Amino acid sequence: MLRTGLRTGLRWKLSAAIAAVGALVALTLSVVVHNAARYSMLSNARDLADERVQIAQRNYETSGRTNFPGIKIDDPDLPKDLLAKATAGRRATYVADGPSGVPDIWAAVPLKDGRILSLHTGFTDRSAAVLDDLDEALLIGSIAVVFGGCALGVLIGGQLSGRLRKAATAARQVARGETDVRVRDAIGGVVRDETDDLARAVDAMADALSQRLEAERRVTADIAHELRTPVTGLLTAAELLPPGRPTELVRDRAQAMRTLVEDVLEVARLDSASERAELQDIMLGEFVTRRVAARDAGIKVLVVHESQVTTDPRRLERVLINLLVNAAKHGRPPIEVTVEGRVIRVRDHGPGFPEELLADGPSRFRTGSKDRAGHGHGLGLTIAAGQARVLGARLTFRNVRPVGVPEDVPAEGAVAVLWLPEHAPTNTGSYQMLPE
Repeated sequence: MLRTGLRTGLRWKLSAAIAAVGALVALTLSVVVHNAARYSMLSNARDLADERVQIAQRNYETSGRTNFPGIKIDDPDLPKDLLAKATAGRRATYVADGPSGVPDIWAAVPLKDGRILSLHTGFTDRSAAVLDDLDEALLIGSIAVVFGGCALGVLIGGQLSGRLRKAATAARQVARGETDVRVRDAIGGVVRDETDDLARAVDAMADALSQRLEAERRVTADIAHELRTPVTGLLTAAELLPPGRPTELVRDRAQAMRTLVEDVLEVARLDSASERAELQDIMLGEFVTRRVAARDAGIKVLVVHESQVTTDPRRLERVLINLLVNAAKHGRPPIEVTVEGRVIRVRDHGPGFPEELLADGPSRFRTGSKDRAGHGHGLGLTIAAGQARVLGARLTFRNVRPVGVPEDVPAEGAVAVLWLPEHAPTNTGSYQMLPE
């Protein structure tokens, strides 16, 4: 089952989190401040109504007249709760919701003659305007907090995301075999955080892996070097055997062992990154045509566009021959070679490259046969890829399938493509050879 999802960057996740928290805090504070301001204004209005009703009580009991607008005696609209308290002989205030949503302020006090004097006023326009201005200010402040949080999240998340992306890029370079790359140097900066700890850990892992690979390379090279002398002696002794089928078998196996030893030594030299190209100017189409004809006259070479390149002819021939040998062993004819500018393509019409090779590239002792029953030891493409690196070239592999055909359908051929660089690889320590 395929799982799909929206991929978002750390910058936007952090920005959204800060904005959400900021919005929640701003909303909570706005509600608290609004309610506190409303409660304070209503308390002041009730206190003012209470003072007025007391003054009106004293004036009424002295002169028998009311001197404030809104003062009534035994008002039939008096709220029941306020009426009950006044009837019980208590002075009280009451807040009720008006028909238009504006609070009504009531105050009542019992008189000496048993009647009830009350005051009915509304929430003043000035107070309502102040509360509206406060709500508007809180809204603007909340929006500013949300956008400010977004900006802060983008800034902080951008810096953290940028450091992580640099670390990921450097880690991928290490995975491709660039052992001189260090993640901590790639992320730079003076900040010491979890990203720096991650970079240190990856660098330590890369150093340990590099040391282990170097130790394995030295062991492999030492074993191959020690085997060279006895294998050469074995091959010489086989030449002295009398003619016959057993002699041919011994010579064939001895030669195969010698080839394997030489290939292992070549891989070890390529892994040590000590190889340097001896550069010469050649006509690529003509060079490939002659080398392929010398190898197998039945292989068709098509020169689409001739080009002069600066490269190492010996190493280029090694790459080309290894690709042809691999196509012959693991593919099916016809084998076609195409030269177009600085690009060389070698195609066969076999079952295609294994998926592991397409995903991870050539690997030692992994042949093109899935059951390991094929000929060879899987070193041909490994050597071709290593020699291509020395030339500053790029070697890619793909399978040929018609458009729209599912991946589980067998391929109709394999294509190896060698992309020679536009400029000679002098930065690798290679040097130009003077023409003879």
